[in-house]
Amino acid sequence: MNELDDFRAALRQPPEEPFAEPDLARIMADGTRLRRRRRVLTGAAGAAAAAAVVLVVVFAIQLRQPAPAPVAQPPSPAPSVSATSTAAPAERPIGAVVGTGIRTPDGEIVLYARAVNEPSLPNVRFGLVAGFRSGSSLQAVLATNETRGTDLSFGFHATDGGEVVRNQLIPVFGYFSGRAARITTTVRGKPVEARLATWTADPTVVIFWFDPAEVPNSAVLTPLIAYDADGKRLTK
Repeated sequence: MNELDDFRAALRQPPEEPFAEPDLARIMADGTRLRRRRRVLTGAAGAAAAAAVVLVVVFAIQLRQPAPAPVAQPPSPAPSVSATSTAAPAERPIGAVVGTGIRTPDGEIVLYARAVNEPSLPNVRFGLVAGFRSGSSLQAVLATNETRGTDLSFGFHATDGGEVVRNQLIPVFGYFSGRAARITTTVRGKPVEARLATWTADPTVVIFWFDPAEVPNSAVLTPLIAYDADGKRLTK
């Protein structure tokens, strides 16, 4: 018996102190909660990474099982099954998709609202998504939403962006619950005004974003300030 045979024999030995199989449902639920505030949506790459984690766990379970008893004859080959894949349905925006006017090789960067259905967040029913629009194609890349309170409480919500995702700089964006006519901030002592679009699903909500040339990331922002149509300051 060589070293390889010794190694294979060791793998077939059950552990001296067996331990319970991992609770996959709980692990996946906890992971979802951790990612709930913001998710960088990487498409097939993200799905492949998730599949790899599951495969590692399954492989570990298999290694802990006792070796099967030897059989006199090899089992009959399993019938071949044709694998099919069904693409996930496209996410349906709530209200109109907002174009930012920022053009990239992947299309225009757009913002839109999406439904949130999380039992631990009963008062959060929607969040924002940043993505690319090319013709009739809509591709999400970054999703964000509130994690406490309500999604329509007065003030700023779900501010995110200001980072490179899939080789494109996503502008700093968010939404304001209230009838804001102007939203400003200060970057290195210079006043900067956000671009605004009223959410068509609720006219009391304003979606905003900043020109990346003026606000390269959220770290340079001072507190955001909202004003009404008369120039009255709505926030402290």
